[in-house]
Amino acid sequence: MSEELEQLREELARLRAALALREREADERARELQRYSDQLRRASELEHTRAQELRRSYDATVRALADAVEARDAYTGKHAERVAAYGLALARECGMCVEEPQIEFGFLLHDIGKVAISDAILHKPGTLTVPERDLMRRHPVIGDEIVSGIEFLSEARHVVRSHHERWDGTGYPDRLAGEKIPLAARVFAVADTFDALTSDRPYRAAASFATARDVIAQEAGTQFDPDVAQTFLSLPDEALEQIRLTLL
Repeated sequence: MSEELEQLREELARLRAALALREREADERARELQRYSDQLRRASELEHTRAQELRRSYDATVRALADAVEARDAYTGKHAERVAAYGLALARECGMCVEEPQIEFGFLLHDIGKVAISDAILHKPGTLTVPERDLMRRHPVIGDEIVSGIEFLSEARHVVRSHHERWDGTGYPDRLAGEKIPLAARVFAVADTFDALTSDRPYRAAASFATARDVIAQEAGTQFDPDVAQTFLSLPDEALEQIRLTLL
């Protein structure tokens, strides 16, 4: 009986030792997993910080380029920034994702191709000749060529190239029609026209919001995507006025 009891005690001791070993191994695995988790968290935080810094760098670069373009055409003021703000408000209402900067970058850089157009043509007070007009109409293609090799502007180039296309297919440079025109470019076209009409120019005073809305309504289905135009017309004047006053 005592021999069997001793065997039971020895077996119990072995079981306790095995259990203690497993507990130590489990604790070590838990500590190791925690170390991995901490490393991943630190790596994620570092990557997030780097991404934010890169985004700020991209944003500063794009805005500097947009400012350089607008500096050649002083009377337009903050046209690119206003159009971008109007366009983002409209894009949001059209269900587009505006959290990523690509759409805004396209709006800001829409006229970057004009850096290749001479001042004599860009600032000519009278009517352009046919060759001058043809050269001016190349600025979307030139702009597309400028941004085509820049990876972070890969989506923005759709606006740069297609912002003068028309819903009815009579625009330029590619005579795209309807939904073949990138949606961001269709949104931009409405925002651009609204800003152009409601801004002072040397040859005319700014039109009222009501007048600009009437023009956009009349051009829906010809110049503009009718759905995008209708969505724009639903935006309240108060929101548009706030953008205008902020970016005079």
